[in-house]
Amino acid sequence: MTGSNTGSTYGGSGVGAGTTHQETVADTDVLGISPVAAEHLVAEFVEDLSVFDGIVDKARELVLRYPNSRSALLPMLHLVQSVQGRVSQAGIQFCAAQLDLTPAEVSAVATFYTMYKRKTCGEHLVSVCTNTLCAALGGDEIYRELGEHLGEDGKKLGHNETAGEPGAPGSVTLEHAECLAACDLGPVIQVNYEYFDNQTVDSAVALVDALRAGEKPAPTRGAPLRDFRTAELELAGFWPEDEADYRASVDGPSAAVETLRGAKLAEDRGWTAKPYPAQAPLPEVEKK
Repeated sequence: MTGSNTGSTYGGSGVGAGTTHQETVADTDVLGISPVAAEHLVAEFVEDLSVFDGIVDKARELVLRYPNSRSALLPMLHLVQSVQGRVSQAGIQFCAAQLDLTPAEVSAVATFYTMYKRKTCGEHLVSVCTNTLCAALGGDEIYRELGEHLGEDGKKLGHNETAGEPGAPGSVTLEHAECLAACDLGPVIQVNYEYFDNQTVDSAVALVDALRAGEKPAPTRGAPLRDFRTAELELAGFWPEDEADYRASVDGPSAAVETLRGAKLAEDRGWTAKPYPAQAPLPEVEKK
């Protein structure tokens, strides 16, 4: 191409140099040309936040724990989840109002982390590890069997689906989870984030049957079992004020024999690691 033709654009339009195509076209009334009533697309819908009236003081307490209020968003999402068993649009608007954020900013976080549920969870959240080692040891089989066992009318229960009325006593939400950081004890299941180690298909079925019957089996490790919404309140950072009640809610076995086996073997055989030097020399940086 030779010469200058600054007045032409793709398609042969006569838009002059320095002028965009948009500047030559009148604004379109999208609502006016819509074949259906579309006012709801631009109207701001305000949820009823009264369901959270009982946690306003706790929300304000969370804000005061951080130098920047927006840093309280993660625990506050757990807090609203302790009320509804999920993070609803109302919960998102509540968090936004408390932290001076936009609903979009809150939604971006709530939809990123799998611990924040968009559907109401059952009384118990059963998470089956299906990552590589647990899957190879039987995690996939456990998840498949629980889906069939908890399903109804020939329909298998799927990921993040609930057997029973969500939130009602005895209801169980099933999910397959990525690594639960217990590879030495696989296959593992968590119930409301407490560990049940070395599971089999039969023990997993017995576990969910006990949960549905209103029982609270003792976890292999960790605190005594509590319901999902109580666990969410604890994840938000709120615990019983009475010391005896607090200790009863957190005390439980922690270390497992399998986890400590290497340390015990080293102790028995007198193995020690070389002490780290007080002044470790830094490697030479290659000159460019």
